[in-house]
Amino acid sequence: MNKNELDPEWVESQLRDAQWLTSSASSGGTNCVQVAFLDQGIVALRDSKNPNRAPHLFTDSEYDAFISGIQNGELRRR
Repeated sequence: MNKNELDPEWVESQLRDAQWLTSSASSGGTNCVQVAFLDQGIVALRDSKNPNRAPHLFTDSEYDAFISGIQNGELRRR
């Protein structure tokens, strides 16, 4: 799946019906990153403070690499 070739109407429909997940460690879900798993192996990430802003879209493999980078400490500020 090439996320750059997604039909904008499909994306809009998917985001409208998305079930956004928030970490249980967040402070009331108002200051964190939210994730939604869409059809066709697409993952959406958004800032809970700006839910109307377009989310970042990733393929499953891109999202897995992102999470792995977090878990391995690769994304820490140096």
